[in-house]
Amino acid sequence: MPVKIKDIARICGVSAGTVDRAINNRPGINENTKKRILKVAKELNYRPNYTAQSLVKGKTSTLGVILFDLHNRSFAQLMNAIELKARENGYFVYITLTDKDPNNEKQCIEYLVERNVDGIILFSVNRGNEFEDYLKSFDIPIITVFNKISENWDYVGIRERQAMKDAVTHLVNKGYERFIYVSPPLMYMGKTNIYTQEERLYGFIEGLKSFNIQEEPIIIKEKNYIDILKEWNFQSEYKTAVVCSCDLYALEVLQLLKEKGVNVPGNVGVMGFDNIDVLKYVTPRLTTVEYPIEQIGSDAVESLISKIEHDHFLNIPLLDYKIILGESI
Repeated sequence: MPVKIKDIARICGVSAGTVDRAINNRPGINENTKKRILKVAKELNYRPNYTAQSLVKGKTSTLGVILFDLHNRSFAQLMNAIELKARENGYFVYITLTDKDPNNEKQCIEYLVERNVDGIILFSVNRGNEFEDYLKSFDIPIITVFNKISENWDYVGIRERQAMKDAVTHLVNKGYERFIYVSPPLMYMGKTNIYTQEERLYGFIEGLKSFNIQEEPIIIKEKNYIDILKEWNFQSEYKTAVVCSCDLYALEVLQLLKEKGVNVPGNVGVMGFDNIDVLKYVTPRLTTVEYPIEQIGSDAVESLISKIEHDHFLNIPLLDYKIILGESI
């Protein structure tokens, strides 16, 4: 039989309320009494009944997280930051993965709601009025990251469009005249929520329009972008930059250029976006836009907990970004 609070109270000769205060480190208890209770609880191998506590408190001290997958290193970094900040605040985390499937995402949401999580951090592939009504039906705090749903939902992120415009400005100032843009998620444009990728594309296009670039940019949306680039002639009179909407694509492009014997950045420059932590192992070091992954995760948790415990999200402005200068440009 599991040990209960009333068992510890009987042995220590105190009330169940006194045992509860000792175990949960609440005020209003003599220090010697507290030590004696904790000693008995440890000897009896007492384990709190979190289900019973959740019924009393009306919360489970758990958060749900919905991500695409963990293949992209930036998602893993985000998850680490979320888990660390949640644990600091006394919360545990459920993680669910959608594989970018809108129906899977709804299943993940319902799975987390059924387990009575206190709030959800959502990286969505759904959007639109119908989806927003669906989310509202659960009456649970939800904060969004990466893919914005609408102004109706609290969001933690950066100025994606401006960040890419600044990246283009950097490239033009370095003398690049021809541009290739690589972003396979754009194949889902108009089908699912790809807010971050759309904003980066618009920033790229708007950035080029600010300058008198002679050649139209090449925009590659296909999943087999490497096969497409294999056929590309990089020996051009124009100084060419391959701009990638995330570092993962940029690393694949760098590998291809090495295999083709293309000099980087002599013949062609490569730029990424995210500044994932493995870049320190890559040669030449990738020039990229730093996406504050850890801060996004930490801020999302703090804001969500504020909503859970104080009934209001934190006012978090869009976070800073910066261009990280490497050797690929």
